[in-house]
Amino acid sequence: MSTLKQHVEQIIAYLSERGETISVAESLTAGGLANALTSASGSSAVFVGGITAYRNEIKSTMLDVDPSIIEKHTVVSEEVANQMADGARKVFGTTWAISTTGAAGPEPLEGHQPGSVWIAIRGPINQAIQLNLEGEREQVRNGTISTAIATFARILKFRTI
Repeated sequence: MSTLKQHVEQIIAYLSERGETISVAESLTAGGLANALTSASGSSAVFVGGITAYRNEIKSTMLDVDPSIIEKHTVVSEEVANQMADGARKVFGTTWAISTTGAAGPEPLEGHQPGSVWIAIRGPINQAIQLNLEGEREQVRNGTISTAIATFARILKFRTI
């Protein structure tokens, strides 16, 4: 069994045990994170939904990301990742949300090189992660998804609140 699948199964078990839910807000992963989180049996009990927000206006209108934050920090930033995840929690009414934003490549995005990524996990515990991944577009996207899921599984495993 793959490590990714094991992590997803752990996430489903932890969230089910606590009666908690998860949603996602994705940019560079384009639905891949939602797909991964729903790849195991039992996911429908904890996964509520997701928004793929490739364009800045969708980040602002659907996820309530402040356009001035995008202008000041660019979409490849901790600030935008946090606001995306907070927006998903609000839209879906979930306990937790994970967001992904960054430059998958092959071209730079707003001055950020391909592989520059931010992940935000928001809920009872908040965590933002900056990644500088190497590889082709799909490798960057898959690395982002794997990191988000592994980090979230670890947070849930060692959580005390």
